[in-house]
Formats: sequence, structure tokens, C-alpha cells
Amino acid sequence: MSIIEHVVLFKIKDDTDQGKVKVLLSNLNGLASLESLLYLTAGPVIRTKSPISNFTHMLHGRCKSKEDLNAYAMHPDHQRLVKEYAPIFDDIMAIDWVADNDPTPLSPLPGSAIKLTLLKLKDNVPKEVQGEILGEIKGICGVQQMTCGEIFSARAKGFSLASLAVFPGVKEMEAAVGKEEHVNLQKQKMKDNLDGVIVVDYVVPYK
Repeated sequence: MSIIEHVVLFKIKDDTDQGKVKVLLSNLNGLASLESLLYLTAGPVIRTKSPISNFTHMLHGRCKSKEDLNAYAMHPDHQRLVKEYAPIFDDIMAIDWVADNDPTPLSPLPGSAIKLTLLKLKDNVPKEVQGEILGEIKGICGVQQMTCGEIFSARAKGFSLASLAVFPGVKEMEAAVGKEEHVNLQKQKMKDNLDGVIVVDYVVPYK
């Protein structure tokens, strides 16, 4: 089974009533019961490093096929939420990719820390170089699970590669990042072939 990773990053307008945000997140998390989904959570991000937007919240879901992802996207409950809450969003970005492995467990435990890394490649970067770049990202230590892949969604703002790393908690994520990621992202091959990087840190919420 090939897992489809589905991530939506969104920035909620600063003047939005927090009660409305709480209801939105509750409704989004309620979509986890849809048959086309294997897993879904939504909540605030703890840190965003992005050249294009200061994203405030993240949704992470998993499906077993592109067909199931499309069924989720077109489901009336999902469509209703998108329409109802569109006015409170300053920005939104959707990222989908086929995972390069089947992550276990499919549902990261509440309190797990997730590091999402999105890469925008320069034009005509060879496939083998793309693989080397993802290999650098995979060099992070202390990861419980990680998936990588080529983004196929149309709303990814030109970003083409994605990785999602799951850690036991924020402490473990920060310790690993201090050792590995900063060094990896500074390597010359990364610099020579990238036009942009987005890194978002997120904690799986307790329901």
C-alpha cells in the first residue's frame, strides 16, 4: 500500500475571534471519521520558517490512494467547511505526495512533534540530484518515522519536494535539528539547487 500524505498550511487572519478558530479546528478534526481517510489531525503550528507566509495552522492527513484523497476533497462535509471558513484565511497552501514508504504507525501519537520540510527546486534539477537532496533531509537523527516524495498537488506554490518527519516530542525534535538539519540545509549542493525552503513544526494535538 502506498500512502498519500496530505498537508494543508493556512494562515488565519490576526483579527479572527479565537472561539471561531477553535470551532474550525474541532470541525476539521471531525473529518477524521470520513471513510476515505486513514488519519487526520489539525491544529496550530509551533514554528514556521517560510519566505512566503507566516502560516499559523496545519492539517495533516493520510489516505491509501489518490482516489481516496479526491473523495475526501469532494466530500460535502469538507466542501462545507472550506466554503464557510474561507473568509478567515489570509493564505492557504496544499501539499500532497506519495510517501516513499508506509509509515508505522499511520496515526502519530498525540504529543508527537512533526517537522514538515518543503523544497522549491531550481529549473532542470536532475532526478539523481533530487534524490541526493532528499537524502540529506533524511539524515536527521532521532526520527520515529519519515516520508519523502515529489509534490503532485496544484496548490503548492511551486514547491516540488516534501518530507515529513515524526519525533516522540518537541524536545527530541529540537535536539535532532540542532545536530543535523541546520548543517544539511547549508551544504553547497542544497544551496546550488534550491530556490526556497519552508519548514513548519507542528505538534499532534490531544483530542
